[in-house]
Amino acid sequence: MSRPTLPSAPLPATSSALFGFPAPDHDHRGSKSSAEQKPEPLAPSKDPSCKSSCASSNLSPCIISQWKKEPPEMASNNDPTVISMIERHLCDLPETNTSDLKTLTEEAVLSFHNISYQETVQSGFPLRKKAYVIERLSNISGIMKPGLNAIMGPQDGSRSLLLDVLAARRDPRGLSGDILINGKPRPANFKCTSGYVPQNDVVLGTVTVRDNLEFSAALRLPVTITRDEKRRRINEVLELLHLNKEQNIKPRSKELRKRTSIAMELVTEHPILFLDDPTTGLDLRTTTDVILVLRRMSKKGRTIIFSINQPQYSIFKFFDSLTLVASGKVMFHGPAQDALEYFRSAGYNYESHNNPADFFLDVINGGFSNILDTEEDGHEDDKYEELFERQYQVTGKLANMYAQSPLYSETRAILDQLLGEQKLERSSAVETTCVTPFCHQLKWIICQSFKNFKGFPWVTVIQAIITVILATAVGTAFRVLKNDCIEVQMRAGLLYLLTIFQCITSVSAGELFVIDRVRFLHEHTSGYYRVSSYFFGKLLAELIPRRLLPSTVFSLITYVIAGVKMSMKCFFTMICTIMVLAYSASSLPLSIGAGENAVAVPTLLVTIYFVFMLFFSGLSLYSGSFLPKLSWIQYFSIPHYGFRALLHNEFLGQNFCPEHNTEEVSRCHNYVMSRILCICSCA
Repeated sequence: MSRPTLPSAPLPATSSALFGFPAPDHDHRGSKSSAEQKPEPLAPSKDPSCKSSCASSNLSPCIISQWKKEPPEMASNNDPTVISMIERHLCDLPETNTSDLKTLTEEAVLSFHNISYQETVQSGFPLRKKAYVIERLSNISGIMKPGLNAIMGPQDGSRSLLLDVLAARRDPRGLSGDILINGKPRPANFKCTSGYVPQNDVVLGTVTVRDNLEFSAALRLPVTITRDEKRRRINEVLELLHLNKEQNIKPRSKELRKRTSIAMELVTEHPILFLDDPTTGLDLRTTTDVILVLRRMSKKGRTIIFSINQPQYSIFKFFDSLTLVASGKVMFHGPAQDALEYFRSAGYNYESHNNPADFFLDVINGGFSNILDTEEDGHEDDKYEELFERQYQVTGKLANMYAQSPLYSETRAILDQLLGEQKLERSSAVETTCVTPFCHQLKWIICQSFKNFKGFPWVTVIQAIITVILATAVGTAFRVLKNDCIEVQMRAGLLYLLTIFQCITSVSAGELFVIDRVRFLHEHTSGYYRVSSYFFGKLLAELIPRRLLPSTVFSLITYVIAGVKMSMKCFFTMICTIMVLAYSASSLPLSIGAGENAVAVPTLLVTIYFVFMLFFSGLSLYSGSFLPKLSWIQYFSIPHYGFRALLHNEFLGQNFCPEHNTEEVSRCHNYVMSRILCICSCA
């Protein structure tokens, strides 16, 4: 493909012609005849009610025509009729108050006006870092209407960044411009009133597909909706995504996880759905199925906005709107049917066998294929330098060409009508609102966590086996315990081993919130639950089976096998002490690991802490107390408090010296607390 110079003549109108290659009739499911699928051209509306509605919504009825609920099909060669973006009007959309969660349930049109986004990056040495401001998006405007709205571009991060900015998933401090929903400011809780499917699926793979959908419906739908209504919605989504036969299967495969992620967003029936590269990592068949599902949803009035990288023509033909972005600038924004004619009219040569998506990206990249197809050897570095230089020049030319085109002028006229002359109050769209109360969220988080815990049966069994074997070994070693003064130290050593077990097993508690960090950020941002309900729900569901039960089982087996005789009061006091020690030891890795993305550093710090504290506690086992110069360490030692409490419960009030024998009393020295207790009891 050659890259001719841009013509100086003005571009023709965008509604001139469609693609010069055959387009299929429709999707393969539930097909209709071509006559039934042929779209009707939309004439400007002359209905006075439409004019009044548009006037109330700050829309011009003279410029924009009536919007049809059915998105137009891709036209074939026999049907040259084009429905340009200017003709697809929304004046018959209901006037909604987007600040109210309950009212944003009908069709929605998203418009963005002069969007720019800046990021502050730091570079240099830790103590001499310099901050730089980089403009990632520059003066981007457009309209996303009910239908399939694709955002394409090279892999420079612009397309995903634009999607995240529109979906209010980026830090609003670097954002400038206006984003409107149906001509009104985007609500502050927009993240909770719109769907968002991230590129990396965050579904829970240890529960079934239906369990994931029930979790989403229970927390994102108001409690006023009946259980039967929620079940009906779930069944409809399962049928729509062809998940009926797989609803009781755990989503482990990439394809099933992707469809489950989409289903969790569709069950809420939000009017706008964002998807970040929904076809990444999927084969062609699965990709086609996903796009067909999204198309069926768009036919029901949903506004589907998604980023995608070089789709096949069998996928591209279903797009209603196309936005090409590169280097933070818009190269094209308008009907997908008009994109090819737009670049053709600009003088770019299109080969009939080429994929339109590949053709567009090749143009944006500055003729990447032409540079690499040259037969000169030994000049690879020059080729890539030429590529980057040409791409920078081409993106600037294409952005200027689009800004001067009639297509942009028409879109700009609609945007000006939507924006109006009044000054809008800027909304950061960072508020997270939940539609369910705290107790309801807590219940479902605990239930979901227990299901997740049951999803690892072999891990649970192995942990239980290791705990039983270790407790049996320790109890057998102390089976020789006798109720005399010589064996006091051995019993103190048994309590010390119990303390060690609680501290060492609590080191892994720091993984509790780090492992699910990505899923938590997505679900909390989408309005599933509050931070408080998630925190307490995870603690109650995870710490009880993973911390309390193993500690109790270990202590119980050890004491039974060792033959320790103690009253019921002392036994339950010991169990409560073990529980408090386990929770206290677990709180340290949880607090140190809070806000960290990795587990390695907090785990290392906690391990070093427990090693030193257990070392000093072991010294006190033989010396009776901490070393004089290091006695202050005991006040910062969690094992010290637990160990002393166990010693106090074990030895207080017991006589380990036979019948006031003073010779036996002399053997009681250097046995920690027992020295004082033994002397007192033998006196």
